[in-house]
Amino acid sequence: MNVYIDHLAIYVDQLEEVRDFYVKYFGAVVNDRYNNPRTGLQTFFLSFGGRTRLEIMSRPDTRPGDKSDGMTGYTHIAFVLSSREAVDRLTNRLAADGVSIAGAPRETGDHYYESVVLDPEGNRIELIAAP
Repeated sequence: MNVYIDHLAIYVDQLEEVRDFYVKYFGAVVNDRYNNPRTGLQTFFLSFGGRTRLEIMSRPDTRPGDKSDGMTGYTHIAFVLSSREAVDRLTNRLAADGVSIAGAPRETGDHYYESVVLDPEGNRIELIAAP
């Protein structure tokens, strides 16, 4: 069996702002906007150079959710960078641009080198150094 994750999807309120964030900081390639006039659903697929994509979606009837630690369900997206130095550089760039840093670069108990940042809507993103 050849199984892989095609995409993950998250609802956001500010579709263009979130799209632009992932393009600017992670080099996302974006497809054309999908718009369903009946439901108001609008989406973009963001590709990051591999098979897995992130679908960002917006609908007028969605409600904000709890994005705190300890919730069930979605908790974070992890991007692999080339080195510890790359994690430090991108974390510093994001901080300088006013992006919220939820966890400074560090080695974790399970031996990842990572930082944690928040996208414009508070979704957690781990930046991890390639093993």
